[in-house]
Amino acid sequence: MNRPLRYKIVTILLLLASMQAMAQQAWYIDGYHGGVWGHYPDWNTRFMADQLRQHPNWYINIEIEPETWDRVTTIDQEAFRDFKKLYEEGRIEYVNPSYAQGYLFNISGESIIRQFRYGIQHLHHYFPQAVFSTYSSEEPCFTSALPQILRSFGFKYASLKNPNTCFGGYTRAHGGELVNWIGPDGSSILTSPRYAVEALSNKSTWQTIAWNNSREYINAAHSAGMQHPVGMTLQDAGWKGGPFKGDSAAYTLWHHYFDHIAVNDKATDWQVSQEDILVSLVWGSQVTQQIAQRVRQAENKILQSEKLAAMAAWNKQTPWPQQALDTAWRTLLLSEHHDCWIVPYNGKPGNTWADKVAAWTTATRRICDSIDQLSVPVTGQPEAITVCNTLGLDRKEVVRAELPKGWNAAKVLDAQGKPVASQLVNDGILFLANVPAMGNQVYHLVNTAARPTVTTAVKQQGSTYILETDLYRITIDTLHGGIIKSLIAKQLHNKELAGDGFNALRGNFYDRGGFRSSMETPVTVQVQEAGALRIKLLLTGQIAGDSFTQTLTVTAGDPKIDNQLQINWKENTGIGQTMAPGTYKWELPAKPFYNDSLKLLALFPSTFTQPHIAKDAPFDVTESQLDNTFYNRWDSIKNNVLLNWVDLTDGSGKYGMALFSDHTTSYAHGENFPLALDIQYSGMGLWGRNYTINGPTAIHYAIVPHASNWEQGRICMENSKWNEPLLVRAGAAATAGQSMFRLEGGAVQVSSVTWQGDELLIRLFNPSRKESQASLSFPTAISSAALVELNGEDRTSINIIKNNRQWETPVTLPPFGIRTIKITKHS
Repeated sequence: MNRPLRYKIVTILLLLASMQAMAQQAWYIDGYHGGVWGHYPDWNTRFMADQLRQHPNWYINIEIEPETWDRVTTIDQEAFRDFKKLYEEGRIEYVNPSYAQGYLFNISGESIIRQFRYGIQHLHHYFPQAVFSTYSSEEPCFTSALPQILRSFGFKYASLKNPNTCFGGYTRAHGGELVNWIGPDGSSILTSPRYAVEALSNKSTWQTIAWNNSREYINAAHSAGMQHPVGMTLQDAGWKGGPFKGDSAAYTLWHHYFDHIAVNDKATDWQVSQEDILVSLVWGSQVTQQIAQRVRQAENKILQSEKLAAMAAWNKQTPWPQQALDTAWRTLLLSEHHDCWIVPYNGKPGNTWADKVAAWTTATRRICDSIDQLSVPVTGQPEAITVCNTLGLDRKEVVRAELPKGWNAAKVLDAQGKPVASQLVNDGILFLANVPAMGNQVYHLVNTAARPTVTTAVKQQGSTYILETDLYRITIDTLHGGIIKSLIAKQLHNKELAGDGFNALRGNFYDRGGFRSSMETPVTVQVQEAGALRIKLLLTGQIAGDSFTQTLTVTAGDPKIDNQLQINWKENTGIGQTMAPGTYKWELPAKPFYNDSLKLLALFPSTFTQPHIAKDAPFDVTESQLDNTFYNRWDSIKNNVLLNWVDLTDGSGKYGMALFSDHTTSYAHGENFPLALDIQYSGMGLWGRNYTINGPTAIHYAIVPHASNWEQGRICMENSKWNEPLLVRAGAAATAGQSMFRLEGGAVQVSSVTWQGDELLIRLFNPSRKESQASLSFPTAISSAALVELNGEDRTSINIIKNNRQWETPVTLPPFGIRTIKITKHS
């Protein structure tokens, strides 16, 4: 039978099913969720194909991990052929083609793009004619910026429902049958939301009433004027029941629902905030922390490696390492699988999800290390230092280099032989590097006979230490746990920012008598560095009987007050809200790990009045509308997720203070409760699992005071500098002082730089509430420039402006918009 005829028959059958449902006035989305990494028995493909043949009115929507088909085609080719035929006949719709079914809200925007890009690419190998028109997920795999990403990949529709797997959360109930989901950039995608009448179940903590098209749900929808309500469950691959609601339900595919059933229904506009994505994990638990840290490290590493490799290919030094990068991305994407984050302990000892993440992210970083070595070829001169910059703007920052073996002291000269400000530190030297955008610079060390006398920038006055830089005057109180007693921001009219107990640790140690604080005991102080470029103090104290260290670092010209915290736990101890053994039940909405107010927190009380919170999300910044971040029940989840940073702005709008974290976690804030970072939870988690402490806790965070709000304070750019530091290599690079390109355009940032064949792809992101005009300026001739979609389709050409030996490509970006520019270098 030819394909057009098959599609006509399937369309007729779907329309007949729709007519049946119109009498019933309810439709149902059935299908399967899982894959070779999550759950997918070898018999599952044959089972789905046979069930579809046995039930001609059944249609399935699938989110099956793309790598699943690698195994299926190896062990059961006949089953795959039958399944593929059913797919081609229109009985199956692929609704989530992402590579590893990540939650999305907890990873970078670039990772989200690669999840879809690599997933779609892999699926097209097995289903060449596949069209991905609707995004839907059984888990709460949502984030506010999805509309522009989905539309750029060619999607037409989306669903914000996950009625039968809400363990990790759900979206806010809103609206009626259809909404235009509007993202932060203004992009819109027609969406089936979790209806305003789609209540959470009162019998479980993982369902809404739409999971089985309950009579309560259908009646509520009809009473609200909805003519075409739809319920949904994507069954776990491996369930053996076949059609989830038997043969009586009106099953449909998502694209058919939008194209033919609800096609004439009115859609209201909904500007979805990240705070409408109501999600929660066991934040603060050691296993979740370590997963998040490993993923963040790998994300930052691979994006820098791509940029270094792109520069090397541009300069014709080394070929573009596509295969190596594909391999590195694969293991990173797998580490973003939702099961890594929500069931980290699942699996055999040594092969749990947490173990897999450790192995996968290590593999990614090792590949990237190899790419970096090849991308920055240097001479073997031990006295030469190459500093690389992977951001789109020139940078002048302090870096650290190793001294050649046997050297005791040195000074630093720039490429013109002029002395550079420097500071000797243990086994190395700090110096002020000035590096062009997307390029590198070479410096030279000169051996000197003796170390110069250093004027200390740290003073001890009784029980306090005072640190002085060009930006701050910081007072450390050693008697009370090393808190920052005073934080004067010199560039902000000498504003005092620190309230009482700034940078203290506090939490409920329910096995050790209740609330305990680092302020209960004094700290010892070791001044590790105290020069004009950098001050570093090592504070050693105790919290509830266990020792901790804080390495506090402030650097000249750098607004970040950096802190490396390590707590050396002697044993597992309960921290947070207690729960009596044997009392945990899946269906009870109150769960102890939701209660952040009792977890061990790093506290940052400020002098601000009527403070306002903003926080970043993938390709978005959310202006918080929460009165506070606290909840302790599944049916009242709030989005208190800290992806990269959270910002506190004074009610006057004159001053602000951002908090950076090295991993996705939660933050706390509310009336009479200061901004706080989740440091540790130990206790009952999901499914009654005890989330324990198994070793030291190490967390890297920073405080960033600034003028005005997060946007005027350039917090997104400061965070990019934190995530992509200047890279230092021993030896001299051949391309010293050259820029691949420079980005002009205020807030706009370079998100990624890659090659596709002979064409360079540069992705820009505008982290601003305003439209921005940006321009890429190339010192080398380029022959063409165009905007392209994420699926590779050309969008529009860009005029190239020749301006004083520079080739410029102007681009307009909407608020929070991303744009991908394809550049062809002049041959």
